[in-house]
Amino acid sequence: MDCTYDEDVCCCTLNKAFGFRPKVAIALISNLGSASEVFRLSGKDLDRLLGKDSAARAMICGKSLSESRKELDSLYSQGCSFTYYGAKDYPGLLKECEDPPVGLYVKSVSSPDNIFRKNPAIAIVGTRDISDYGREWCRKITGSVCRAEPAPAIVSGLALGTDVTAHATALEHGAPTIAVMATGIDSVYPARHAGIARRIASTPGCALITDYPPGTAPLQINFLRRNRIIAGLGRATLLIESKAKGGGMLTARLAFSYSRDVFALPGRIDDIRSQGCNILIKEKIAEPILSEAWLVQNIGLKLKDTGNSPDPADEVRSVYSGKFGKDKIGILAGIVLCIRTRRGITVEELAADAGLSYKETLEYTALLESDGIIYTDLQQRCYIRLK
Repeated sequence: MDCTYDEDVCCCTLNKAFGFRPKVAIALISNLGSASEVFRLSGKDLDRLLGKDSAARAMICGKSLSESRKELDSLYSQGCSFTYYGAKDYPGLLKECEDPPVGLYVKSVSSPDNIFRKNPAIAIVGTRDISDYGREWCRKITGSVCRAEPAPAIVSGLALGTDVTAHATALEHGAPTIAVMATGIDSVYPARHAGIARRIASTPGCALITDYPPGTAPLQINFLRRNRIIAGLGRATLLIESKAKGGGMLTARLAFSYSRDVFALPGRIDDIRSQGCNILIKEKIAEPILSEAWLVQNIGLKLKDTGNSPDPADEVRSVYSGKFGKDKIGILAGIVLCIRTRRGITVEELAADAGLSYKETLEYTALLESDGIIYTDLQQRCYIRLK
C-alpha cells in the first residue's frame, strides 16, 4: 500500500478537513471501515457525499496527504505523537462521545497508551478570574483527588486561574495531568504558562494535547471546540468557580450531555464567580461538592489516607518542638489557627488579631512560610499551604 494511505496520515488530513464537523468524518470512517478508504473513493463519489464546492472535499486529495505526511514526520522527529480515531491508544471515553476529534496531537515523554489508558481521568475546570476561595478549594480538591486510588489524571485547559492551579497541584502531588490546548502543539497560550507546559510535557504520564494542527493561533472559537475534549476525556467534571456564562459552564454542560458525572463547588449567592456553580446545582446538572472525602467517594475512587487531615497547629508544634520555647510555639500556632479561620487575612490584620506588632507578625509569617506551613501572596494575604 502506498505510504500516503497510512491510517495516521489519512486521519490527520481528515482531522484538518473536518475539524469543526468531526461527526461527518467519523461517519465516513465508520461506514467505510477506515480513514484510508475515504481517500480511495472516486471523485464522483466524493462529490455526491460532500458536494463539489465543499472545502473538505477539496482537501481529500494527494497533495493534502503529502502535506500531512511531512507534518507528522516532523512532529515524530521532535518526540511528539499522533493518535487517531480507531487506534488502540485513542482515549476510550473520548471515543464514546458523539463528536470526538478524528486525531489528537500529543506532546509527552510517555506514549499515548500510557497517558490515556493507564489512569482514569477527572476534568477540573473553572473561571480564569478565580477568587481566593476558589483557588484554595481548587488546590484542596485537586490534592484529594490526586491522593485517591487509583490515581487519576487531572485534565484541564492550561488557562489562567482554575486550570493552571489544577495542573500545578497535580504536579506537586506527583499525579499525571493532561493539558488540552486551543492552539497547535507547537505553541502555548497564554505564553506565561510556557514553563508549566514544559514541566507537563517532560513528566512521565503527563501530556499536552490538541486536535489543532501546528501553527493554529488561539482564536476565541478554538476554545469552545477544545472544551468538548476536556469534557470527553474525564469520567467526571468538577466545576470550581464560574460566572453564569463561561467556558467552565460549557464544559460542565457538555460533560452532562455525554452522561458523565458533574460536580460543582457551591459558593455565596452574591458572588458572581459562584453563580454558574449554583445554577448547575439548582438545575440538577451538578452535584454540590460537600467535602473532599465525599467527592472522592462519589467519583468512584478511594482515598489512600482515610485518617483526618492534619491540624496545622499540630504541625507547628511538631516542626518547632525543641527549637523554640513553649511561648513562641504558642504564638506561631495561634497565628496559623487565625489564618486557617480567616483565609486571605493580611499580615496587618493578623497583627491586630494576634496582638502583635506588624514587624513581629511579619517575622513570624516569614518563618512559617519558609518552613512550608503557610504562604503569602503579593498583597501579603496569608493562606495555609495545603499538603
